[in-house]
Amino acid sequence: MHVQQGVSLQSYNTFGITVIAETFVAVTTVAELKEALQLDFSSIFILGGGSNLLFTQDVKGLVIHNAIKGIDIVAQNTDDNSILVTAHAGENWHDFVLHCIANNWGGIENLSLIPGNVGTAPIQNIGAYGVELKDVFHSCTVIDRETLEEHTFTREACAFGYRDSIFKREAKGKYVITSVTFQLTLSDHKLQTQYGAIKDTLVANGITTPTIQTVSKAVIQIRQSKLPDPAVIGNSGSFFKNPVVTSSAFKKLRTQFPDIPFYPVGNDQIKVPAGWLIETAGLKGKRFGDAGIHDKQALVLVNHGTATGKAILEVAHHVQEVVKTMFGLELQAEVNII
Repeated sequence: MHVQQGVSLQSYNTFGITVIAETFVAVTTVAELKEALQLDFSSIFILGGGSNLLFTQDVKGLVIHNAIKGIDIVAQNTDDNSILVTAHAGENWHDFVLHCIANNWGGIENLSLIPGNVGTAPIQNIGAYGVELKDVFHSCTVIDRETLEEHTFTREACAFGYRDSIFKREAKGKYVITSVTFQLTLSDHKLQTQYGAIKDTLVANGITTPTIQTVSKAVIQIRQSKLPDPAVIGNSGSFFKNPVVTSSAFKKLRTQFPDIPFYPVGNDQIKVPAGWLIETAGLKGKRFGDAGIHDKQALVLVNHGTATGKAILEVAHHVQEVVKTMFGLELQAEVNII
């Protein structure tokens, strides 16, 4: 374990924001993580893949980069067609998805190409194209930051919601996730192809009998056509959550905006695509210096070069104000703002 001073975090966040960690250490084992957590610092920040955060300032105290890696099969049960697979927190999420697909383990193919690491996936209950992490989540192992004790959280204990979990609420800042166990299928995979453009993309690719492999390729194709590569232009993927409103509130909206798209989410609630709201408000592709809104996907805020985190945050606030004025809806940031 090598403790360093004054480390740039530009390569550790997908926005490519240049901020400095006062003190930095990367840990590759649970033992190193426990050792790092015992270092004498007034504040400790846990950094994963850096894909779901926006740095607006230098980070005081200690930054611990969770780089614990490894993928293990926990159990297989051919009777119920399931396999339990554990991935450690430092594993790249998309690489893990591809690993599962290569082994014909089904369930997370719709979550292909989502940036970030495995350890941060449960925190916001990542989701895409009709599938959420909670759908395949079995449990996760965590370290209590104060006592250093290890605990296991079941799916029920995580209290997952839309881009939400106990780790963003009551347990925020209390634990460090070290590994996540997934319950996937061994065969006869239940494919989700109705959401978004998956079905049309499969047809365009000449696929009549989809597999987890072809669904994953379709998702990757769709995402690459709409979402910028963080290696090319800094971004954190979807910056805002899709607002959820009551059916009665949506009826009023639809009276004013007949073409507004929507997705029923149960319990008399309707999800409205934030990207459509931002684009309809005329903000898609707008640029404010090096900070702006992506020209192909309005849900994505981007760093065109040397934008600061504060400049991107100002763009986010501008988007929220315009959407609030036009639609009466409040957009909530999906990313963590530091």
